[in-house]
Amino acid sequence: MLLIQRTDNGLWSLPGGGQEIGESVAGAAVREAQEETGVRVEVTGMVGVYSDPAHVIAYSDGQVRQQFSLCLRAVPLGGTLTPSDESSDARWVARDDLVTLDIHPSTLLRITHGYEERPEPYIG
Repeated sequence: MLLIQRTDNGLWSLPGGGQEIGESVAGAAVREAQEETGVRVEVTGMVGVYSDPAHVIAYSDGQVRQQFSLCLRAVPLGGTLTPSDESSDARWVARDDLVTLDIHPSTLLRITHGYEERPEPYIG
């Protein structure tokens, strides 16, 4: 599992971010993964759509939003692990080592669903 340690809160997380105008969802995932980790990826599927009404984010500019997330599955194509302004560390983490990292429960749910390889994406 490719994870980053976020610079804003220190938690371990999946690489990700917002979609830019003119960009597909898969294109955004590829770009964000490379920006935050240095690894080029190819999107191969969807794990799920996550929209917990209790997961509200307050941004530094005063905006408050309910988060939703599309979690995609990808395979690495190349590159070199390199942290970014948004990630103080980027690393490959074995499933058994996840318990040693500080990971938000919502991120851990996505990871768990990814390992389950469900026949249909999670929607919740």
